[in-house]
Amino acid sequence: MKAVVLYEHGEQEQLIYETNYRDPEIGPGDVLVRVKATSLNYHDVFTRRGMPGITLNLPVIPGLDVAGEVAEIGPDVEGWKVGDRVLVDPINRVEGGLQGETCDGGMAELCRVRAHQLIPIPDGVSFAQAAALPVAYGTAHRMMFENGNVKAGEKMLVLGASGGVGTCCVLLGKKMGMEVISCAGSQDKLDRLKEMGSDHVLNYNEVDFRKEVNGMYGKPHRRTYDGGVDVVVNFTGGDTWVNSFKCMKRGGRLLTCGATAGFDPKTDIRYIWTFELKICGSNSWTKEDLTKLMGYIQDGSMEPTIETILPLEQGAEGIRMIEDREVFGKIIIEP
Repeated sequence: MKAVVLYEHGEQEQLIYETNYRDPEIGPGDVLVRVKATSLNYHDVFTRRGMPGITLNLPVIPGLDVAGEVAEIGPDVEGWKVGDRVLVDPINRVEGGLQGETCDGGMAELCRVRAHQLIPIPDGVSFAQAAALPVAYGTAHRMMFENGNVKAGEKMLVLGASGGVGTCCVLLGKKMGMEVISCAGSQDKLDRLKEMGSDHVLNYNEVDFRKEVNGMYGKPHRRTYDGGVDVVVNFTGGDTWVNSFKCMKRGGRLLTCGATAGFDPKTDIRYIWTFELKICGSNSWTKEDLTKLMGYIQDGSMEPTIETILPLEQGAEGIRMIEDREVFGKIIIEP
């Protein structure tokens, strides 16, 4: 089969496009999926580079988010048949492991998965739309609703709003009836965020987002609930961390699910106790999140933001685009 294979950790040249790679072999409890679409995430960059503390058995095929058709069913598998349209939950919640990291992922024509990872794709949802969801949209959905408890009418600042998680937060926030302030690093991205429904947009390369937000809503007051925003979505970390505290109203919530710009930023804890701030960490998603998201697509209340669709032979280029932050929303790979 054709596949993009990582043989060694390192830079972009370590991702090799193979035209005659071995086909997966399935056993009891397995399903072979003919991949119709896979989407890329910054996690694929980390996998290529090698993450401290995580040892992978190489070679491995990247690609966590997989959508396709059932091509073959292993022994003891019930409830699925050849031709079923399926989305793969990247997390193996029974034996452990992660598609595209500890086992081969979706940057190939075929992908072996465990049957318990499958979720049916409903009518009206395309393979590309389904593949856009798991890591980015599933993470955003759980962070906002299960852990963040966001509400209609609240003011929400989204940092890094142009990526997969960020665009989903904007879409879900507007779907909920929130007032959304989106931050990105170029005018083109700001224009597109405005088209998506963002109420306000800020270029973090040109302005201090803390000063801009406090200029809009007033400086937060520690004795009252005046000023600032209710929610800040910050999965960038780094230099944005402390300033996020300084533009939240008393009792505000900071939602975080990552640290793309640095995981050990300086923290001024005076703001946390003085303004009674809450830091809400969130990790991954559930199958229920993915089912709900596909329901939003099916009923027309949400449309995933897809930057471009690339052929499999350009899969390594797609990962480079994510690493260099040239992406707005999601990149889809179609074998």
